[in-house]
Formats: sequence, C-alpha cells, structure tokens
Amino acid sequence: MPMRPGRDPQAPRYDAPVSTETSGGHPARRRGGTAGAAHAAPHTVAADPPAADASAGDLPAFPGDLPAFAVQLRRMHGEVGRVIQQYAARQNLHATDVQALAAILDAPEPMTPTRLRALLGLTSGAVTACVDRLERAGHVRRVREDSDRRVVHLYYAADARAAARTHFRPLADALRRAGADFDDHELAVALRFLTALNDALAQVPGEPVGR
Repeated sequence: MPMRPGRDPQAPRYDAPVSTETSGGHPARRRGGTAGAAHAAPHTVAADPPAADASAGDLPAFPGDLPAFAVQLRRMHGEVGRVIQQYAARQNLHATDVQALAAILDAPEPMTPTRLRALLGLTSGAVTACVDRLERAGHVRRVREDSDRRVVHLYYAADARAAARTHFRPLADALRRAGADFDDHELAVALRFLTALNDALAQVPGEPVGR
C-alpha cells in the first residue's frame, strides 16, 4: 500500500484526520426533502445584511442565501474551534500548533518548514518556534532528506497522532451522522463547494503574523 505523503515513514497508518468539518447539532435535509430550519447555537451572531461594497460589481452573483451561509460557516468554525482549543489546552499547545499539525497531516507531500510558514501565514521566526515546540513535545519529527541534507521534512509522530485521533473522533462521528441524511450526489456537491470555498479563502491576502 502506498504511504500517504506527510506521514512518518516508520509510523503506522491512521485513517482518521486530525479534524473534520462539522459538529452537527441541527436538522439536515433528508434525501429528496426540503431543507430544515437551522437552529442557531446560543452564541451565534446573526448575519449582518449585505453591505454595499465598491468591489461587489466585479464579483459573480451568489445564487443562494448569503447571510444564512455566513451564519452556518461561522457556527461550524466556532464548533470545530472549540474542540481544537480543548485539545490545545490539554496538550499545552498554542492553537497555531494544532493548525500546524493538521497542515502536516493533510499535506499532499512531505511538509517543509518553508511551506508550513506559507500555509499558516507566519513569519520565519514564528514557524521555527512552532516546530521547535512541537518537536520538544513529541508531536513531530524533523527528518533530513538523504539526497539533500539541506532539506528538512516534518512528520507527525505516531503516538501523538494516535492521541489526536482519539480526541477528534467526536468530530468524525458528527460528520458521519450528518452525512447519513444525504445521498452521494448531494455530498459530492457539498464537497465541491467546500473545496472551492477553501481555494477562494486561500487567496485572501494577509500579512505574516508572529505567532
């Protein structure tokens, strides 16, 4: 079986990701049915009405209910973020450290500190400090390539990945429960939308941060 890029070559394979996209908690549309009314979480902030934007004329029209999408995306971000913060606290890590672990796990090829810095939007010093913390805590391993000793790859340590898999299992379970109410075509459309949204979000400009 081919090894998944980004994993430690000496580590066993785990199928569950560090995190998944939803924590459920609201009615999902049944196959062939109509969309259920979303139940906002107590901490959810209502979407603001669309504001006039001078650049809006350059953007394609959004055919759906944009404020409703904004509410649910903020809600999903908050629910997943809550579980991430719990894991970070238990492991004595920064939230940025957990994001780095997810990036290393999901990378299509072995991660390098340079690519990690670009993905997280960190300065060079901040990403070095992040990797140092993760290595000291036993979460990642730095491995120099045999063909070019200047190249350093980052691998998620097997024991740490197993602990993360246990902590984040409820998110994977919630994804399965929510997905059970949709057919393959609906889930394919949802995945296509999330992929396109993440690609668009990756293009949002920002300045590197120090942590």
